Amino acid sequence: MTRITTCFEKLKTERRKALVVFITAGDPDIEQTKSIIDVIDDSGADIIELGVPFSDPLADGPIIQAASLRSLKSGTTLKKIISLVKEIRETRSIPIVIMTSFNPVFVYGEQQFVEDAVSVGVDGVIIPDLPPEEAVKFSIYAEKNDLDLIHLLAPTSPVERIQMVAKKGRGFIYYISLTGTTGVRAQLSEGLGKKVASIKKVSDIPVLIGFGISSPDLAREATRLSDGVIVGSAVVKLIENNSDPIQRDKKLAEFISSVRQAISDPF
Repeated sequence: MTRITTCFEKLKTERRKALVVFITAGDPDIEQTKSIIDVIDDSGADIIELGVPFSDPLADGPIIQAASLRSLKSGTTLKKIISLVKEIRETRSIPIVIMTSFNPVFVYGEQQFVEDAVSVGVDGVIIPDLPPEEAVKFSIYAEKNDLDLIHLLAPTSPVERIQMVAKKGRGFIYYISLTGTTGVRAQLSEGLGKKVASIKKVSDIPVLIGFGISSPDLAREATRLSDGVIVGSAVVKLIENNSDPIQRDKKLAEFISSVRQAISDPF
């Protein structure tokens, strides 16, 4: 049983919804990422998602694209991110998910990546451009090493894909709330509740909503429909806009705590 599964079992017992916070690892640099993770954990996040910077990402909007560019310029690599997780595990037990394009994993070596990631304490991985149909070999490595391979679904996903992900997915299902790229949105997409409900009818694992969750109010609304939310671009934007570490950490703590409070309010 991974930390992710244990986390959701605990949340279910406590009748709480999950808060997953995404950041781009290495933005503005690896050392500051470690400090940012401490703030995120202390502010009430349940799971941390570390994005691997890549020069040609899939579905990333301008905010995360810019963060990836800053991270690459600071010299971030997948191996450095794995080393970072090893350091984090000296003091932190929060579940950690790596979100990456497949290319860095392919260059690293699929089996070696899985073994190295698990050895330092990575709990799950999201690879948006590795669909279930093409993930057979990787899935074998992941399952053998108890690494949760988390799949994505979207408004355009047909019934067959939903059933496949419900069967093959582990950890949680990442539901992309809208078509398009990541970014800050003012409202949730129409029909979101019906789509999530249709997924939950065939899936026993938690369904979390991501893409466009940019405020406590939107997060509260999304968790009324799902098992939790993934907040990314709004957090990455705060990091970009606050170069002073003290001010940045203060604003991050305030924002994440406000989202945690919003989704903890009685339903």
